[in-house]
This record gives sequence, structure tokens and C-alpha cells, in this order.
Amino acid sequence: MIPPLFLHPAAPLDLTRPSIHWSTVIGLLVLAAIYWWRAGTVSRTSGVAPSGGRQASFGAALLIIFASLNGPIHDLSDYYLFSAHMVQHLLLSLVAAPLMVFGLTGEMLRPLLRSRPIAAVARAVTRPAICYAIFNVVIIFWHLPFAYNAAMANHGIHIVQHLTLLAASVLMWWPLMSPLPELPRLSYPGQMLYCFLMVIPMSVVAIYIAMADTVLYPAYASAPRIWDLTPMTDQHIGGLIMWIPGGLFFYGIMTVVFFRWASRGEDTRAAAQVDWIPDLPGAAGR
Repeated sequence: MIPPLFLHPAAPLDLTRPSIHWSTVIGLLVLAAIYWWRAGTVSRTSGVAPSGGRQASFGAALLIIFASLNGPIHDLSDYYLFSAHMVQHLLLSLVAAPLMVFGLTGEMLRPLLRSRPIAAVARAVTRPAICYAIFNVVIIFWHLPFAYNAAMANHGIHIVQHLTLLAASVLMWWPLMSPLPELPRLSYPGQMLYCFLMVIPMSVVAIYIAMADTVLYPAYASAPRIWDLTPMTDQHIGGLIMWIPGGLFFYGIMTVVFFRWASRGEDTRAAAQVDWIPDLPGAAGR
């Protein structure tokens, strides 16, 4: 019998009437307002606005976050399928987060470093080892059954889960995509090692989920069945989604970094821009 704590009321799955959660809308509008206010300020004071490509990247990140936390993806992940929740988490951490970081420029962020306390904290939390540790601790913690089940049972905890995942993901991408020389990226060999090591904790968590012989997250055992997936099959698919696409993603980044490094000969230093991402139209205003 599923404990009452984890009985999750299922919303009707209606793909023609997507659910909208206004807390996410308000939060994204605030982020958008801050970003384009800073972009306008930088343009007026220095004459170097974020390029159109970078602004489009940040806007795309906001749209992906909105699509992940509302509509069919939200309904499937919250009420029906653990595997859909894993898709949601990968979208936030591996798609939205790097698009957000790429949308930023050094000119937008540098004034924050004029404050010594902020600069000290920024230098501490953007060290590669700290970024690595924070992201993986967050991933491991939120997939422990007690923490995951608490998030499924309490909407406030669920919001904290997504906020901490997104914040940790932004930090995780910093050593690869930093736009600030003051908070530098890793060298090319360091980036490849970082990507390789990033695969290991996520794979361990994914294998734990995919190989489990019991349902780890009871909310999905009590959820209405769709697509003829049993709770165990759904859980195994969710683990495989985290394991295979998540791992291949980092191997892909590692491969691109290797070829960028090889094209620069013996220079192991990473350039100031995110040079393993193809140049975007209008990229002059970086």
C-alpha cells in the first residue's frame, strides 16, 4: 500500500489545454527584465551591447525553462511519469543553463565584482572543483528517495528542487563557458577532464535508479497508468535517460573541446569567449 503522504492527485492530461503556473511566469519575467535592463545599461555606458545571438540565447533559455515547468512536460513529470521528470531535469541542466550562461557578457557582470564580498564569494563558488561538487551534490541529493518523495509530496519543496538544480547547473557550466577573465574558464585539457569527470556521478545515480528492483518513488506507483508503462518500467527508462543522453552530452562537449584545442596547436589556454560554440550572427558585440 502506498503511504498517503505520497498519493499525488493527477491532473487530467490534456495536451490541448496546457497548464500554466504563474509563479514560473513571474520569475521568468523578472529574469528577463533584469537581463535586458543590464543589456541596455551596458549598451548606453560602454557602447558594447550583448550581441543578437547572445540575447537570443538567453531568451531561448527562458523559453525552455517555461516549457519545462509548464504544460505537458510539467503535467507528465509531476503526475504520471518519472521518466518525463528526468527529461525535465535534463532540459533545465543541460540545455537551459548553458544557454543562459552563453547569453551573458563580461560587461554585464563585471560591476558586481566591484563589491569585495561579492567578488570573494564569486571567486570561491566558480572554482572548477566547487562547481563540480555543488552540481553533483545537488543531483545526488534530489534523487535520494526521501528527498525526491518529499518534493513530490510538497509543492514548495518541489520549487526548491528546481531552483537549486538550475542554480547548480549554471555553476556547473561556468568553468566551461565563463565570460569573465576575472573568473576564468579552464584550459582546454582541463575542460576535457572536467567533462569526463562530470559523467561519473550522474552515471552512478542513473545506474542506481535503472537497476533498482523496487519502486523508489511511490508517487509514480499510485499515478494513473498511461502508454502501458508499469511503474518499474517507467523508473528504468528514467534511469536510462539520465545515464545515456546525459553521459553522451558531456562526451560530445569533450570531443568538440578536443578539436578546438587541436586546431590551436600547443596553446592550451581557453580564449575569452566560449570558443567551442560556433559563432552566432551579430557576435561582434560580446
